[in-house]
Amino acid sequence: MDILMRDGVRIAYEATGTGTPILLTHGYSATAGMWRGQVAAFAPRYRVITWDMRGHGASDSPAALDEYSEAKTVGDMTAILDALGIERAVIGGLSLGGYMSLAFHLAHPDRCLALILCDTGPGYRNPQARDAWNETAEKRAVAFETQGLAALGRSPEVVATAASHRSAQGLASAARGMLKQFDARVIDHLPDIRVPTLIIVGENDTPYIPGSQYMAAKIPGARLVMIPGAGHAANIDQPAAFNKAVLDFLAEHGL
Repeated sequence: MDILMRDGVRIAYEATGTGTPILLTHGYSATAGMWRGQVAAFAPRYRVITWDMRGHGASDSPAALDEYSEAKTVGDMTAILDALGIERAVIGGLSLGGYMSLAFHLAHPDRCLALILCDTGPGYRNPQARDAWNETAEKRAVAFETQGLAALGRSPEVVATAASHRSAQGLASAARGMLKQFDARVIDHLPDIRVPTLIIVGENDTPYIPGSQYMAAKIPGARLVMIPGAGHAANIDQPAAFNKAVLDFLAEHGL
């Protein structure tokens, strides 16, 4: 992977193929490796960029908690595109990566050709719901601090990339600074999205189906695709169906 320096923090990324650029962001406690099947399928027609978020995989795990945030993550995504000389790209991600893709659009709508939001949600407007989410994020942080990398769990996207992680404390800090949510800016901006948007969710990913349906209703012209036989990692559980949904969507919009 290539390395980008951001104020002393090393951010690992990789670009494969040529054509319209697609920036894919992984889920919490996964890495860029979760997109291997998509890189292979998309690279013959697209320039596919994957990367490791702070605290994950080959990227650095800085000690200071304020180095982990939505703003820092969006800044890293922007810097990767700048380093590659890319002005506009298809922006996509799964779970936390999908939320950060929405946050990227909020910050830089002019740099988005389209959005691909996979097994993700737009955050919470209700403070009580946000507090409940953040309590779960804090529990994940504590688990990494007390159990180390043994706390990674067994979800497909994590299992596929677990060996790449170097720092349990980095994952704990990412939970506190990036997984936690602090306001409703992202969910409130859904009706303002004006780029083609594909929303994908596995039919067995029941916690994320309501959020996917909500986004499809709020984002003008958005398309919702439910992948049969897939759970939270729809791209890994059913790669052929997932890849077809993405490629058909991109072709339809001339991308």
